[in-house]
Amino acid sequence: MTVDAPVGQPLSTLDRFLPVWIGLAMLAGLVLGRAVPGVATALDAVTVGSVSLPIAVGLLVMMYPVLAKVRYDEVGAVARDTRTMVLSLVLNWLIGPALMFALAWLLLPDLPEYRTGLIIVGLARCIAMVIIWNDLACGDREAAAVLVAVNSVFQVFAFALLGWFYLDLLPGWLGLSSSGLDVSPWQIAGSVLVFLGIPLAAGYLTRVVGERRRGREWYEERFLPRLGPWALYGLLFTIVLLFALQGDQITRQPLDVARIALPLVLYFAIMWAGSLWLARLAGLGYARSTTIAFTAAGNNFELAIAVAIAVYGATSGQALAGVVGPLIEVPVLVGLVYVSLWARRFFPDTRAGVTP
Repeated sequence: MTVDAPVGQPLSTLDRFLPVWIGLAMLAGLVLGRAVPGVATALDAVTVGSVSLPIAVGLLVMMYPVLAKVRYDEVGAVARDTRTMVLSLVLNWLIGPALMFALAWLLLPDLPEYRTGLIIVGLARCIAMVIIWNDLACGDREAAAVLVAVNSVFQVFAFALLGWFYLDLLPGWLGLSSSGLDVSPWQIAGSVLVFLGIPLAAGYLTRVVGERRRGREWYEERFLPRLGPWALYGLLFTIVLLFALQGDQITRQPLDVARIALPLVLYFAIMWAGSLWLARLAGLGYARSTTIAFTAAGNNFELAIAVAIAVYGATSGQALAGVVGPLIEVPVLVGLVYVSLWARRFFPDTRAGVTP
């Protein structure tokens, strides 16, 4: 899905067969994890913010090209759009966690460890892969950059508080069993700094220097087309490593994975569809609505996995639920990219952020 290609321009082989490459990357990761003893130990030997260094590199490679495409001189207009900001904050910090809490308790009442892990996933709002899904679906890059930054700030200050509310306070009010969540704000801030701060700074500097030296026309028509494919290379690399790291655990517990997967699929579908519909009702155009939908549906699995491992241990059910999160999110949100592109016909203006 080449987001900048003119209508009628043929898609590249990478874009045209993206679901195939993702499926092959998942399979390659599973085979690698099963065929090479000790690969998981090797991947976890060096970590960045509690995340494997090779996976961290893949995520940074994935995010940098997309953030280099952002027109930072247009970001201010997004920040001043009250409808976009309020709707995104409500969806991410009120509706999203509440929906995951409800689905986890409804579908996993007898599996407290997995249920807790899913609630943690619901609290960790997306600051990484959402950039890719938004770009593939022709969303508003400038809006995505702003919303991801806002989510990052809220994540630092709100994650631990919401964890206490949904894992301890609210279950007590409802007469349900509760479990605490002890996580440092510094751990969250470190995750935000690594997985958003570094690629954001690199993308901003690349655009500023590139436009200053060669002009915007050269930067967007010559430089970005060469840089763009690296985002998908980083995505595929990351998927291979994720499946290699957790493939053995997943293949040994297929029924448990299926139980965890059901609420996740429902969560991604409900959040995405509901967010797109609400944005359309609010008078936002296709690009801005799509950005709101993907930023609301995606989750920060790096943070969720890191927190689950730090609090409950690497072999815990909470950690397994965190790992299953991105493995379900990737194929589901890739499918929603295609649904989103199909849904453009229902928006009066498919380019602008706000309908006429």
